[in-house]
Amino acid sequence: MTIVSTKEMLLDAQKRKYAVPAFNIHNLETIRIVVEAAQELKSPVILAVTPSTVEYAGAEYLIAIARVAALKHSIPIALHLDHFNDIKLIKKYIDLGFSSAMIDASHDPFEENIKKTKEIVEYAKNLGVTVEAELGRLVGQEDDLVVEEKDSVFTNPTMALEFAERTNIDSLAVAIGTAHGLYKSEPKLDFDRLSQIKEKVSIPLVLHGASGVPVESIGKSIELGICKVNIATELKIPFADGVKKFFQKNPDASDPRKYLSAGMLPMKEVVMEKIKMCKSEGKVS
Repeated sequence: MTIVSTKEMLLDAQKRKYAVPAFNIHNLETIRIVVEAAQELKSPVILAVTPSTVEYAGAEYLIAIARVAALKHSIPIALHLDHFNDIKLIKKYIDLGFSSAMIDASHDPFEENIKKTKEIVEYAKNLGVTVEAELGRLVGQEDDLVVEEKDSVFTNPTMALEFAERTNIDSLAVAIGTAHGLYKSEPKLDFDRLSQIKEKVSIPLVLHGASGVPVESIGKSIELGICKVNIATELKIPFADGVKKFFQKNPDASDPRKYLSAGMLPMKEVVMEKIKMCKSEGKVS
């Protein structure tokens, strides 16, 4: 297969009431872990990269690795720009081969958010690339993006309808009480708000900040319209822990093939757990 957009996979998830997992990846090892786990469980998957990941690994390298992964496996794989707000960069990376893009202008006033989002939608649609946008702001930190608690804003259902209609986006990221990073206590999600948004908005809805959210809450979110779930922090921790344990046992080790492999297995276990949490297991025939 080739890299695909998120459009068909999210519409299928919406129809069949599951969510497509979007895993933040950083390099060859993390891409392999995510894709191999998704293949084993017959799940569609989204490889998500933040601006700092592209800066670290290089857009061309990431695209090439994702293309090889798509050719080797039989599941739908999308390569997604996550939380990008630089319009020029989004267009540049779309031209290079990314199949999906999130324009995050949620920090801007409502009208400015619409203006920037529309510009990306008009550019991307001509190239068969799907566009996600965000209305509301999640507290916490996603790489270099930091939102203080006092600046967090929940998504307004009425404004969500207007936003979706005026921008013609393919999916909408909503703020209902999740946060980027790990939680200090169990998050309390606003399911009533999510239900109201679902009643008004027909396009697939996206949940960011899912690391650490209880499985039951994710399940209820999916029942209420969430079709894509983003996971980042919960993948980094087991990978890092695996590498640390390797060096504790092998302090003089220097072969990256060995110490990076030590991080891959524990991360893969988490990826498989999250695929099952999203109810996307077995959705690819």
